Amino acid sequence: MDGREDRGSVTAEFALLLPAVVVLLALALGAVRVVVTQLQCVDAARAAARVAARGESVDVVRQVAHAAGPDGATVRVATGTAAGSATVTVEVSATRRLAGPVGGTVLARGAATAAVETP
Repeated sequence: MDGREDRGSVTAEFALLLPAVVVLLALALGAVRVVVTQLQCVDAARAAARVAARGESVDVVRQVAHAAGPDGATVRVATGTAAGSATVTVEVSATRRLAGPVGGTVLARGAATAAVETP
């Protein structure tokens, strides 16, 4: 045996394995995109809630949330009371389409609540 019957087996194995590697890479990149969008939503909600707690207007709060959030984000600002003090809740959400073989959309959402500061 001089090994000639094994000729080309590495190429054939690589050709069979390559599509699976590409699919796994696409899934991993899609997951990273969703996680980044989720983190952007949480950070934007926190920043906007801090601004709202200082007494800024709702328009300014929305501007801060849109500046810190992902593209196409939806911002919702609500006021309420908790334990006898005024609070503000900011919710930032965004949808992301998944590319690749899975497809579909994922909703990323972040919310933050802060007590309104009194002068």
